[in-house]
Amino acid sequence: MFCPFCGAEDTKVIDSRLTSDGASVRRRRECSGCSERFTTFETAELVMPRIIKSDGRREPFNEEKLRAGILRALEKRPVASDDIDAAINRIMKRIRTKGERDIASTEVGAWVMGELRHLDQVAYVRFASVYRSFQDVNAFEEVIERLKNEPSPEVKQRQQSLLPDDESDL
Repeated sequence: MFCPFCGAEDTKVIDSRLTSDGASVRRRRECSGCSERFTTFETAELVMPRIIKSDGRREPFNEEKLRAGILRALEKRPVASDDIDAAINRIMKRIRTKGERDIASTEVGAWVMGELRHLDQVAYVRFASVYRSFQDVNAFEEVIERLKNEPSPEVKQRQQSLLPDDESDL
């Protein structure tokens, strides 16, 4: 590790701790050249799969595109940024744990819809209308009717689930 102050190559670790979320290691280092101290963070670099688009193109996974799509659906909706970040983290965890080199964009889109359904029903309908390419008002009505027949998120939270949300929990 190069010293950010003098550029020397020789630095030593004087303290290591896990960050609060446990996803990285915080290291205090000291330069043997200028004796300055600095902090580094070490995280595992995981290779994300490529996304197979509907036209067959493959492109690298881009977290910013995922975030932008979710934020666009949630625009002007009362959803906490912590809840949005948690949803994005759950989607990314699913992508990583799938263990595939390539994942279809339709599968990622379905996971996004599932997260939006729990976060905000209006955002869910917005995203679904683009994702599923609604052609007329009837498509909106079908989705809205399905949502009306479901219990509210508050009621769902109070109920104990009898079945897992997806097949990976089986």
